[in-house]
Amino acid sequence: MFRLRTVRRKLLSLVGLSIVVTLAMLPVLYWLLHEQLLAEANDRVKNARRAYTMELDDRTKTLQMAATLMASDGDVAHAIHTGDHDAANHETQDFAKQFPEIDVLLIDAEGKEVSRIGCDGGTEVVDAKGVVKDALAGKPAEGMSGRGCAKERLPTYFVARPVPGGGAIVVGREFTKDRLERSGHKVGLELALVDPKGVLVNKTDHFPAGGEKVVPNDPMLITIGSSTYVVEPFTSDKLTTRKGNKYWLVAARDVTHVRGAIYRDLAIALAFVVAAALIAAAVGFRVADIMANALKRVSDALKRLEQQEYVKVMGVTTGDELEDLADGFNTMVEGLQERDKLKTTFGKYMTEAVMDHLLAGKVQLGGESLTATILFSDIRSFTSISEKMDAKALLSLLNEYFTEMVDVVIKEDGVVDKYIGDAIMAVFGAPVMKADDAFHAVRAAVGMRKALAALNEKLVARGMSAIKTGIGIHTGEVVAGNIGSEKRMEYTVIGDAVNLASRLESSTKELGAPVLISQDTYDLVKDRIEARAVKEITVKGREQPVMTYEVLGLKP
Repeated sequence: MFRLRTVRRKLLSLVGLSIVVTLAMLPVLYWLLHEQLLAEANDRVKNARRAYTMELDDRTKTLQMAATLMASDGDVAHAIHTGDHDAANHETQDFAKQFPEIDVLLIDAEGKEVSRIGCDGGTEVVDAKGVVKDALAGKPAEGMSGRGCAKERLPTYFVARPVPGGGAIVVGREFTKDRLERSGHKVGLELALVDPKGVLVNKTDHFPAGGEKVVPNDPMLITIGSSTYVVEPFTSDKLTTRKGNKYWLVAARDVTHVRGAIYRDLAIALAFVVAAALIAAAVGFRVADIMANALKRVSDALKRLEQQEYVKVMGVTTGDELEDLADGFNTMVEGLQERDKLKTTFGKYMTEAVMDHLLAGKVQLGGESLTATILFSDIRSFTSISEKMDAKALLSLLNEYFTEMVDVVIKEDGVVDKYIGDAIMAVFGAPVMKADDAFHAVRAAVGMRKALAALNEKLVARGMSAIKTGIGIHTGEVVAGNIGSEKRMEYTVIGDAVNLASRLESSTKELGAPVLISQDTYDLVKDRIEARAVKEITVKGREQPVMTYEVLGLKP
């Protein structure tokens, strides 16, 4: 019962965790809504900013047109050349009626003021090294001046045009507070002008405090009282002085109504989340109880299965995956019963590794290519031994010999492929390749030699002759798979590597080396064994000779 409550508690904890995670997502949802607010508000600011930039361009074109008209007016040129102040004042008054709010300076060829409207500071405060100098030199010029030409020294955009015959016309428009108010009202913005050093020059009445400190390309939201503004600075070529210093216009837009709509969406989402959490808790408790009971039945059956009791799960009728789980468990139990019968039967005819591989369905018909190490071990002069013993004693001797040798092979993860009379063929790396297959094969050969020595002591003590063997080992590519017919199959490996290993075993007596390995095997294990080079031998069916090595032992 304790374990049942534990499962139910964990399932309820899982439901609770999902609710907590959902609630934890609310700050993320708030952040997303905040970003949505910022993006939407910023789009509105950008649209208004584009409208203001177009207005700024239009006003610049107005200045350019005014300067060009005055510079091409013959009466204006005559008044400048003759130095007639009254005539010059008359002309500037006429232009002032057409272009109000524009400062006008008429300058003669020597740079002296002839007439002006506005520009209380006169020519001495106009950037003499800038637009005036260029115009007097005969070149049209324009640009932003931080000083302007009035006593308040407000930033002013100047346009200067040369007058034929000498002199210049300079017109300008200041960035006054009234101008910012009118421009901002047209495009729905609160505006502030900031100098290149970040100092506030001018702003509209409702511009949010501190908004002038916002960083370019990083719009921000500012809340003052119940109002929220999105603030972003921008500039243009018309706000850049001739020395390259930029003035910035900071645009602020009231997005209070947008914020209200988004916060209402957040409140609705929160209400849905809370309702969903309560429903999930109620349903989760019921589902947890059903799942816990069903899982307990499966758990109890699994424990009995561990004790080799093949029992089935009964009483699970949930109509969902839990019922499928119970049915699957019962099917598995039936399969395990059949598998045990097969393993008991097959274990008498093949090695456990091959049997497990076959039962797992991993052996494909037609075979598969892989790299393996093949070991052949054969008793020398077995014919002479068999002639001196009756069949029963001979079979007993072979069984005793095979038992000792096969134990060593199995301990080294080898697979006894087959018995060929008195010979053993073992494979390392099939049906499943493993790390150090070649080394395991060589170590098996060394172990077989030790086991043979111990067996010979027993045989000699019984008055029998000692057994001598030869072992050949080669590593190469083989084809592993089922060979035979549909009615009778055998899992084995075939290929040139198998033939070469057999030839190496046959050469052990001739070369006087009980354990011979090929060059391919030696290259894989040379750092871990003691060996000596024997000689190159020519193997039937191979054009290239094979270098052989005698295994003397293993390195510490």
